[in-house]
Amino acid sequence: MSDDSRPAPAAAARTAAVIPAAGRGVRLGPGAPKALRSLGGTPMLIHAVRAMAASRAVSLVVVVAPPDGAAEVKSLLDAHALPGGTPSGSWGRTDFAVVPGGESRQESVRLGLEALPPGYDIVLVHDAARPLVPVDTVDAVIEAVRDGAPAVVPALPLADTVKQVEPAAVPGDPEPVVATPERARLRAVQTPQGFDRAALVRAHETVTGDVTDDASMVEQLGLAVVVVPGHEEAFKVTRPLDLVLAEAVLARRRLNDGF
Repeated sequence: MSDDSRPAPAAAARTAAVIPAAGRGVRLGPGAPKALRSLGGTPMLIHAVRAMAASRAVSLVVVVAPPDGAAEVKSLLDAHALPGGTPSGSWGRTDFAVVPGGESRQESVRLGLEALPPGYDIVLVHDAARPLVPVDTVDAVIEAVRDGAPAVVPALPLADTVKQVEPAAVPGDPEPVVATPERARLRAVQTPQGFDRAALVRAHETVTGDVTDDASMVEQLGLAVVVVPGHEEAFKVTRPLDLVLAEAVLARRRLNDGF
């Protein structure tokens, strides 16, 4: 939940968040799309939208829905509107919009960007499958963009040693190790990733190859990407065990903080 005692942000750089939620989430098994799976009795997507709206800097959230599911997602957001969000399309001080997505995450983010009205200089791109990112992490990303970084990613040091391998021709066969990267120089990247809007738009206009995140597109433009500390609770819910962990985190928050 947001803390209304937090100082209101300066009006100079307005921030919008784009949440691509058009994927099916097959690794969680059959059923509803991953973003619509229940977490603590509430769809994960709603938790993700609330996580963005918890920041006083975020005044607009654009949800990119499955191509044939925009009306369903809009109804879902209306049904879970926070107290104070009286008109349709608003949760208190944070407005939201829903647009149909594309066939890939990259296309869905581009469609979300195109739906942003003028006047938003900072854009966050956040995974719907990271429903529990704390507001302090969101604010740290925004602040780093305000300080001049074209792209900002929250990230954590790796706990495990990482091996680079030669992929096996047959899945499940032994794979030879070709290198052991220095763990101290590696980070596990999370979201929301934050961007100067113009840089992100140019990246989506320029980079056509398949990418795993938006920051790598900005990297390909030769622009700087910086890392700020992530948070262990901003993990991605991808597999059934992740959902169990997310339920435990949410239960602890509700017990300790009334979240």
